[in-house]
Amino acid sequence: MLDQALKDQLAAYLERVTQPFELVASLDDSEASRDTLSLLQTIASLRADKITLRTDGMDARKPSFSLQRIGSSSSLRFAGLPLGHEFTSLVLALLWTGGHPPKVEAETIEQIKALQGDFHFEMYMSLTCHNCPDVVQALSLMAILNPAIKTTVIEGGTFQQEVTEREVMAVPMVYLNGQVFGSGRMSVEEIVAKLDTGAAQREAEKLSAKAPYDVLVVGGGPAGAAAAVYAARKGIRVGVVAERFGGQVNDTLSIENYISILETDGPKLSTALEAHTRQYGVDVMTLQTVAKLIPANQPGGLIEVQLTGGGVLKSKTVILSTGARWRNVNVPGEAEYKTKGVAYCPHCDGPLFKGKDTAVIGGGNSGVEAAIDLAGVVKHVTLIEFNDQLKADAVLVNKLQSLPNVTIHTNAQTTEITGADGKVNGLKYKSRADGTEHTVPLAGVFVQIGLVPNTEFLKGTVELSKFGEIVVDAKGQTNLPGVFAAGDCTTVPYKQIIIAAGDGAKAALSAFDHLIRH
Repeated sequence: MLDQALKDQLAAYLERVTQPFELVASLDDSEASRDTLSLLQTIASLRADKITLRTDGMDARKPSFSLQRIGSSSSLRFAGLPLGHEFTSLVLALLWTGGHPPKVEAETIEQIKALQGDFHFEMYMSLTCHNCPDVVQALSLMAILNPAIKTTVIEGGTFQQEVTEREVMAVPMVYLNGQVFGSGRMSVEEIVAKLDTGAAQREAEKLSAKAPYDVLVVGGGPAGAAAAVYAARKGIRVGVVAERFGGQVNDTLSIENYISILETDGPKLSTALEAHTRQYGVDVMTLQTVAKLIPANQPGGLIEVQLTGGGVLKSKTVILSTGARWRNVNVPGEAEYKTKGVAYCPHCDGPLFKGKDTAVIGGGNSGVEAAIDLAGVVKHVTLIEFNDQLKADAVLVNKLQSLPNVTIHTNAQTTEITGADGKVNGLKYKSRADGTEHTVPLAGVFVQIGLVPNTEFLKGTVELSKFGEIVVDAKGQTNLPGVFAAGDCTTVPYKQIIIAAGDGAKAALSAFDHLIRH
């Protein structure tokens, strides 16, 4: 299952195991079970003094295996092979079960241990999903730390019938005690906050008690990270408040145009952005969204940032780098069937539609790339583009047109996403040339039609363009003194990671210049 280089790497990691534990496998005579047994035998052989393998498990899901620390009643189970993007999750689960401390804030660990109740999590993931590992690792850690929490991680490709029966059409998908708990990327702090009902008020009080900042950055994407680093290097007090660090970059699989980095992916870049920011002692506050910006009431006064959770932060200057999100197509059926056939991440959810017919709405780079990726997994892809030609780069269009299981409709307007029994069963579109209407039977629709800025909370406060973008000058200054903006949320053209990072640095320098002049 593992080549020698990977075995050597795994052996080095397992040297950190300090407490004995068991791997208890539930197997049948399938090929998947044989592969699972081979993997577990390899793991056990690499640290035989601490890890014991048993094959007498009686779990209904086969193949599956649990990790059980000796003397503990913790319950963590993997159903299917956690390879691909999830191999790191498996390694971390082995280390944590074996006593190696997690890199999680002590306060969060204590919150997890203090949770009371009966929590049985079932989480569906795919091995190609780059959003899944965060959730897998969060729920794994929670199960290891608190006996009241049971976690089963299920690889959807191995348990396809179960995925179909539960109508799982997007990953990560999490059930708690049999009911849907959440879908999409979630950090351990987010999950704990949903379970710990008193956490929000405590966090609001803690945030409101913080001293004013010299520069407060709203948003943790490339623009926000660059702004924070450049400001902190001036030796001033800097804070970053964001829903999640990395922003939309987390949802980008392949990045090949960030100069000096030949190739990376969104999660890796997000991790690097956060590490670089924290290196300079920046006060990073995640899991927070902003409800309102209140300008200073006098020259040189403090600007207030009111958070949706009730906290209030104050700063001499503010840099808005709230980024953007995927634009909805806004047709009947889209909202109703979201996560039930309507999806926005082909890398995450594409494998769930293996052997099925799908559609992609959007003919720009993201739409064409999505169609190309899906064509390698699904039965057939229909691409719908509103304009009379595809807007993607020529190399991508040529690749798409060469694929035998792709149909392209340009000059076509999506009018409805249809469904039955709670899931998508088709897409309707109208030819803009002759007005004829058409229906495409399918199981999944991937929406890829661009971005909308995250600026709703600024209406009536900061000048916005007709598209909702923050109007900025050449220095990143908004119409409000001391308030700057950078990145995809602004009127700056070309929404690119490298441009956002550069504008973030520029906004920070402008904010510092404002501070020393006022």
